[in-house]
Amino acid sequence: MKKIIVLLIFVVAVKFLYSQESDTEFKPYGKTFVKVFTNYHSTFSDNETHNAFEIQRAYLGYGFKLSKEFSGKVTLDVGNPKDDGKLMMTAFLKNAYFQYKKNGLKVKFGLISRYQFKMQEELWGGRYLYKSYMDEYKFGASADLGTFISYKIHDVISVDVSIENGDGYKSLEMDSVLKYSGGITITPIKGLNIRGYTDYMGEEDAQQTYAAYIGYGLKYIEIGAEYNYQLNNKFNTDNDWGGYSFYASYKFGKLRVFGRYDKLKSTTVDGEIGDWNYKKDGQAILAGLEFIPLKGIKITPNYQAWIYEKDSHVSHSVYLSCEIKF
Repeated sequence: MKKIIVLLIFVVAVKFLYSQESDTEFKPYGKTFVKVFTNYHSTFSDNETHNAFEIQRAYLGYGFKLSKEFSGKVTLDVGNPKDDGKLMMTAFLKNAYFQYKKNGLKVKFGLISRYQFKMQEELWGGRYLYKSYMDEYKFGASADLGTFISYKIHDVISVDVSIENGDGYKSLEMDSVLKYSGGITITPIKGLNIRGYTDYMGEEDAQQTYAAYIGYGLKYIEIGAEYNYQLNNKFNTDNDWGGYSFYASYKFGKLRVFGRYDKLKSTTVDGEIGDWNYKKDGQAILAGLEFIPLKGIKITPNYQAWIYEKDSHVSHSVYLSCEIKF
């Protein structure tokens, strides 16, 4: 698989070098952007109630376009490092890349956002509420150092490959272990996307991920379903896990009602229930109503629950979530 991906990248790179055209009429431009996720929530678990205001994340960045084909982005990600309270917020460089895009070809190089679950995340549309499945349960980082290439072969089919460090944007280690990824997306009709994805990282006890996704989004209705499975999580033999996610929403005016269900289960090599992640296995349920009073502002009362696999205990949470971007 690694040799095939490297060969594809080489072929596309050659095409890229010989297909550039000058455009004297284009005027370069750029734009700053800010996005903030915040909420107030109450969690009810084991006869205890916890209330808190929270700023989950803030993105500060600058996007620029040097020509019709060349563009780039730099993004600073400010979030909770989860270091047992030593720091409340820490800033990371999440994106710093150049992009070439022309005639169905897209090439990104640098610290790039990964395409592993980008399509799922866009259809879900609730990143500020709850991350998409593979991001939430750490099947892979949302950004990494590397190269991404996609090519639209036909109106209904596109392919993509990437080679990355594999450690994610919060741990940019320069070792010899790389992650090789590949995907194919089919769009048989407008609004319907079917995607298959796989990645491979390491040599002995290599970590491998397999994912399948189908989503439909057109005008008022959005429906998505995905199945994800990973072998040898973090290079640990037989530490396999996987599950599925279903989500749907309906828009009417400035309102959007939505719901989601996730299932996460760890297994062993023979498919039996595994104990390596058993305490964290479970099911997630989300439902809410999103209100957009002004462009760039989303206010969303929502309910979130986690049902633990080990004892069927349920943790209930009520949120008032907000996304602000400009």
